[in-house]
Amino acid sequence: MASGANEGGQADIGLVGLAVMGQNLVLNMADHGFTVAVYNRTTAKMEEFVGANPPGSFGDAGGGLVGSAELKDFVASIKRPRKIVILVKAGGPTDAVIDGLVPLLDKGDIIIDGGNAHWEDTIRREKALTAKGLRFIGSGVSGGEEGARFGPSLMPGGDEEAWKELEPIWTAIAAKVDAETGKPIEGAAPGKPVTGGVACTTYIGKDGSGHFVKMVHNGIEYGDMQMICEAFHLLRGMGGLTPKECAEVFAEWNRGELDSFLVEITADILAFDDPRTGQPFVDVVLDAAGQKGTGKWTSTAALDFGVPAPTIAEAVFARCISAIKDERVAASDILAGPGHDEAAAAREKFFGSRDEFVNAVGQALYCAKVCSYAQGFQLMDAAAKEYGWTLDFGAIASIFRGGCIIRAGFLQKITEAFNTNPELANLLVDPYFRDRLATAMQSWRSVVGAASLGGVPIPAFSSALSYYDSYRHAVLPAKLLQAQRDYFGAHTYERVDEPRGKFFHIDWPVQGRPEMEV
Repeated sequence: MASGANEGGQADIGLVGLAVMGQNLVLNMADHGFTVAVYNRTTAKMEEFVGANPPGSFGDAGGGLVGSAELKDFVASIKRPRKIVILVKAGGPTDAVIDGLVPLLDKGDIIIDGGNAHWEDTIRREKALTAKGLRFIGSGVSGGEEGARFGPSLMPGGDEEAWKELEPIWTAIAAKVDAETGKPIEGAAPGKPVTGGVACTTYIGKDGSGHFVKMVHNGIEYGDMQMICEAFHLLRGMGGLTPKECAEVFAEWNRGELDSFLVEITADILAFDDPRTGQPFVDVVLDAAGQKGTGKWTSTAALDFGVPAPTIAEAVFARCISAIKDERVAASDILAGPGHDEAAAAREKFFGSRDEFVNAVGQALYCAKVCSYAQGFQLMDAAAKEYGWTLDFGAIASIFRGGCIIRAGFLQKITEAFNTNPELANLLVDPYFRDRLATAMQSWRSVVGAASLGGVPIPAFSSALSYYDSYRHAVLPAKLLQAQRDYFGAHTYERVDEPRGKFFHIDWPVQGRPEMEV
């Protein structure tokens, strides 16, 4: 570790990793008046980036860049206590950068991992760095390239005192929302950042909590994207709408309670024509989806914590089944299903007019989204109990309102729900959402029923409905399941006429024996 005699250079903060996200975050910080030291393993990329953004590029804010070809010079160029953001590939590459930095840092310096790290890696890294006298923050960064440039949603977790030193920078560069309506404040441009409003960042909690919340954000994002795709499939396959007509529907939805970034861009995509063929662009894109793993992490965490998150899991599985394109093409010639006329007849049976069908699909999309978010927040609550985190769900919902991929109008209602009742067991029982889902219930059920009869796959819509129905049932068939487990494996069972936590076993192989308390 460095000696500590040098008080450091002129940069307010440093960043390692100049891929697109890193470059855009640097430009965002410079727009807000910060001097940013930059380093990249490939020196030529650093030199090109610094050369393209010379002094005076950031208007009156006074920000700027300091490039270094050597890691030691990069570290020396930053004011102490140093704040260094790492934006490289998660896993081994992040560990390699940390290992390279540690010998050059002084006690009290701060490393910020802004990548999509697994929260357990963040816990491990913080423990190791704390033992060396260094401080660590694992911060989720959401919003993609555009968000990084003009205002992301930022989810920092780790050392709280370190957060207080990072807070002025994170607050400055985060997306901003209107204090009263919660709607994003638009209009940021190079050299002209948004001013005013409420910043979409807050201290999440200890060690890996920031990255855990970012992971759940991504899981909810998987669910949102899948549900939007299912709505499109229903409108196209059962409703007979063209992509342009679907675009108009999504644009109209975006003007109402389904207002969200993902619905907005869906309208843009469906209205776009392929430059090469002139066909609707969506029709020339292969239906085989990829994934980077955070949705799978969310589903795995839900299984590990015993939290029901079926809608998020179904969104992951939907991508998996889309990936086996060749098998699906072969199966389409073998497996029976309703024809086009039968699908149309199913729609007519439930809805009659096309307009009624379109409206019902929108209602179903809203209801399924509420269930998906409810699952995500329950998963965060379970992790908080497991790791001893204190999570403010109202604050978390509030920073999702702007900058991030899942930003949506109804996050204002989620924020209000948790602010009104921080101990809310499930979003579904909040009075607003309880009543709103009740009004849309028949449409939601009719859409799922029509899709089933018409042979249109809607795994996220239908799993969300099953989740809702399971949660509202006081008695589930698990009573039989527990009896089965006791029969074949002596796993014991509880009784409805005895206190919870008292277990019994039937000696099944020899009938007539009395119950034996275990």
